[in-house]
Amino acid sequence: MQTTFSAADGFTLRGEFHGDAALAKGGVLIAPAMGVNQRYYADFSRWLADRGYLVLSFDYRGVGVSRPEEMKHSLRGLNANVHTWAKYDAAAAVEHLHHNLAASGDSERPVHWVGHSLGGQILGLLPNHARINRAVTVGAGSGYWRENASALRTYVWWLWYVLVPVCLPLFGYFPGQRLRKVGDLPRGVMAQWRRWCLHRDYMMGEGGCELRRQYAALTLPLLSVSFTDDEFMSKRNIESLHSFYSGTQLEMWRIRPEDTGQKRVGHFGFFRSRCQSSLWPRVVNWLV
Repeated sequence: MQTTFSAADGFTLRGEFHGDAALAKGGVLIAPAMGVNQRYYADFSRWLADRGYLVLSFDYRGVGVSRPEEMKHSLRGLNANVHTWAKYDAAAAVEHLHHNLAASGDSERPVHWVGHSLGGQILGLLPNHARINRAVTVGAGSGYWRENASALRTYVWWLWYVLVPVCLPLFGYFPGQRLRKVGDLPRGVMAQWRRWCLHRDYMMGEGGCELRRQYAALTLPLLSVSFTDDEFMSKRNIESLHSFYSGTQLEMWRIRPEDTGQKRVGHFGFFRSRCQSSLWPRVVNWLV
């Protein structure tokens, strides 16, 4: 079921519910990766709903169904950065999911977070993270380019030092669809992400001690799921990001594809239906 809700600043966001709020044993919010449309997570969302969860997937502003109609050809003028996506968009999605569970008669049912890549990075930025009972990150790492998987470094060097500095002032946003890289992104999102990826401490290079304290304040159970064949995130990337969540009850699964019967999983494969028998049940069992 498609749904519409508003961020605290009034921006209209859209997503999709799977499952029955009245019968659900809890809620799961799917927080997307950078530039990934929430439709990508539909198979996983439906599978979770079949197992008794109310699942909400959504798009950050400027992406997918949360892209304003008047900006369908260009995101020039859309004022947003990664902080906006976290503090307004993802926070509003958490509240929307919680409200729909509470409206069905039981406000005590847990709300869980599944964050893919960027969705796992921004959890510590949420002002309402106390709403979340348990969190899973999938393929989420720091993004510092010198620690990216070795096959990616030449590509990201070109992206950060050539393509982005040229495209942002020229177009007023990042035209990723046209370039077949990442996807269309608001100028502020891409500029901030670039700054983070060029700094050894990723987002902490910009946020400093205050942001470190904010991430360390999270105390919920946290599961990191990563894969040895991830073409983007190295083991060091994964470890670096999760060191920011120093106050959580952290469990880290570093999985080889062959141990799950898969030839390849990579950065995006976890959410494909071929993993529904080998990987998805393990994560759901951890949420219980």
